[in-house]
Amino acid sequence: MKFNESFFVEMGKSAGVRRLVKDVADEVAIVARMTAPVDTGNYRNGIVVRMRETSNRAFAIVTGTDWKTFLVESKTGNLVNALRYVARG
Repeated sequence: MKFNESFFVEMGKSAGVRRLVKDVADEVAIVARMTAPVDTGNYRNGIVVRMRETSNRAFAIVTGTDWKTFLVESKTGNLVNALRYVARG
């Protein structure tokens, strides 16, 4: 069986797939902000969604922009827990 690779590349970068990926990432970010530990609020407010693209597909990254994001994540796993929560549906 031979796949039409260009079809899958086109599909992976399509507006519909981008919208779906962004919507799910936005949901993960909302959950992460809701469950974020708050001291100054900078960690919570720094949780953002960034859209990226490879040669084959579009994808989203939910990340933190605050300088202490790695520290908070190492202690709480907030972002991964938010992802798991959304994945469970």
